[in-house]
Amino acid sequence: MSDLLVARTRAELDAALKDVRTGGGRVALVPTMGALHEGHASLMTVARDEVGPAGAVVASIFVNPLQFGPGEDLDRYPRTFEADLAMSRDRGVDIVFAPVVTEMYPDGEPTVTVDPGQDERSLEGRIRPGHFRGVLTVVAKLFGMVRPDVAVFGEKDYEQLIKIRQMVADLCMPVHVVGAPIVREADGLAMSSRNRYLEPDQRLAALALSRALHAGVEAQGRGPDAVAAAAFAVLREAGLEWDYVTVASPDLDGTPESGPARLLVAARLGSTRLIDNTAVHLGPDS
Repeated sequence: MSDLLVARTRAELDAALKDVRTGGGRVALVPTMGALHEGHASLMTVARDEVGPAGAVVASIFVNPLQFGPGEDLDRYPRTFEADLAMSRDRGVDIVFAPVVTEMYPDGEPTVTVDPGQDERSLEGRIRPGHFRGVLTVVAKLFGMVRPDVAVFGEKDYEQLIKIRQMVADLCMPVHVVGAPIVREADGLAMSSRNRYLEPDQRLAALALSRALHAGVEAQGRGPDAVAAAAFAVLREAGLEWDYVTVASPDLDGTPESGPARLLVAARLGSTRLIDNTAVHLGPDS
């Protein structure tokens, strides 16, 4: 495929993918809510590597109302469609699927949704009730519409990545889910569409998240409690309002005493909420 196509409906999407499917090419999906940055661009690069030049890369741009709770930032979530198209074109995306809400949810909020299961035990699910129900439902719909062979998600939203992999496994969806590494600014802040909300002083304060992760990694040889304590101390010293600081297994099922693990943090700066995470390896051999 040579030039970027914009599909607004499922019918337009099917027509755009017809030649690729007929020719046996593979399809990769990069689901986004727009306001694209270099982190998203890296996902597009991974997607292209997965399907090769004969395949098609589809980037969806859809601000999904189902995953926003009362009082969250649905109305002010940044929408930069023309800039998003330019980035998609520059990164070799073949199709941008940009449906309106009524295309995704023609009868209003769907009656049948995807239950994330045990949400009260999750990190983001506990803080944002209903969030993962909305995420998994829209991702399942995108999988059904695009029918990708591969879907690429960023590790910055690590719990989301784990939930999507679990959904794919539990519901036998024929999609290979790829997790792409976090992309950071030069000063260490994880790239996020919400970073543009930050005032200059908040932007500086936000660096405490990556410093907290670094402190946790430095403490990994002393076990999970030391990792969490080191990270928490950095957030507390910076005066950030935190939602959680936790160490969990790579699949987020419990906390190991040794071996591979994940350190995850969430904090608020004014009305902006940021999350970040990193891999750690617990134990004296770290």
